[in-house]
Amino acid sequence: MSECSRSQGVLYVVVCGAPAAANAGEMVGLAQRSGWLVRVIATPMGERFMDVGQLAELTGDRVRISYRMPDEPDELPGADAVVVAPATFNTVNKWAAGITDTFAVGLLCELTGLGVPIVVVPLVKDALARHVAFGQSLEVLRGMGVRVLFDPQAPPEARMPSWPRVLKELHTVTRDRPVGRD
Repeated sequence: MSECSRSQGVLYVVVCGAPAAANAGEMVGLAQRSGWLVRVIATPMGERFMDVGQLAELTGDRVRISYRMPDEPDELPGADAVVVAPATFNTVNKWAAGITDTFAVGLLCELTGLGVPIVVVPLVKDALARHVAFGQSLEVLRGMGVRVLFDPQAPPEARMPSWPRVLKELHTVTRDRPVGRD
């Protein structure tokens, strides 16, 4: 039995440059204990906030940050679901606009187009949360079927839900979808 066939499928955890990225290993561990095969993708700034070595050890695979070259093998298994957390103002706006200047955002644009279930958890400063572009981008993502976990009324320090809450939302959006690859 392959690793994917005994799991809920392949989960990409996309991590951006915000303080909660330092604790992304907690999300990885929770997802693994729940049966997911996890792969981590980071924005270039996200890499600076996380322990890449720890995440590689937890997942048994390297953290992907940049596009591969055409002559390099594609070793990333296909995603059955995605969690983008923490998601920054920059990533949310570029993703909604289709600006694929980083591997993480390019991958999110592709996966959105493929209809892969995605949960995005923005973590932005209060002033950025009030910026008109941010609200419009969240609406664009919702319109594309992305589940957005963001409460603009919550105090800034409470806007990032707990990792268990993020996992619960992931399971809600994937409940009725077949996952796992042969």
